[in-house]
Amino acid sequence: MKLKRLLFAELNRTDLRAASESALVVFPLGAVEQHGPHLPVGTDYFTVERIARGAGRIAANDVPLLVAPAMPFGCSQHHIPFGGTFSMTSETYYRAVFEMVLAVVQSGFRRLFLLNGHGGNHELLQLVARDIALQHPAHVASASYWTIAWDALVDAGAAKNKRLPGHAGIFETSLMLAQHPEIVPPEAERPHRDNVGDSDPRNFHKPYRPEHPGSWQAIDGYTDSPDQATAEMGESYLGVIEREVAKTFVEFSRACEG
Repeated sequence: MKLKRLLFAELNRTDLRAASESALVVFPLGAVEQHGPHLPVGTDYFTVERIARGAGRIAANDVPLLVAPAMPFGCSQHHIPFGGTFSMTSETYYRAVFEMVLAVVQSGFRRLFLLNGHGGNHELLQLVARDIALQHPAHVASASYWTIAWDALVDAGAAKNKRLPGHAGIFETSLMLAQHPEIVPPEAERPHRDNVGDSDPRNFHKPYRPEHPGSWQAIDGYTDSPDQATAEMGESYLGVIEREVAKTFVEFSRACEG
């Protein structure tokens, strides 16, 4: 079934009722939070919306798919001390996303993918996916775009001498230079750090999760060395991510057919 539009919000209720029988609904989930002294606070929101739509266009060639409006606000309590941050507590964020997804399930949709663009949302979205699927006849998946595309990004050099995904470092700054260069300062005005290659680039997946008070303040709210970012790297990484995420959308949608 080929849908008229990619974007959920552009269809009317009759179209959506018809689409609910087979379409995968992709929910992009971002954040508005501090991204160092150089990146816009909407970085996660801009990026996950771009990836969801780009990957959605690719995947829609193989499976019926709709991209929901991106949710701009997330769970960003750890960034509040810096200012420039909208945030919900863990409990409120879980409930807000749960009820949003539930409404779409109650509207008849049975295939849903929560695509995350902010590290603070990651575990909470996995819980939403689990609980919705336990309580309702719906197939629900949840993942952060960088976990989906990790191996392909490493092959593309995205983890070399930088954190992946990090926060407001080379990786995210490159993504923003590729998307919105007009709101990213030039190289000379972006922060620099040495020895960033000495740490484990896989900062999102360790044997256990350590949390230390004041850790974000100690690094001034950003990782590695954003002055080394380029738009060319960002374009390359976005292409890799969109292709890998599209494959995942197709794989999950087809798995729901069994």
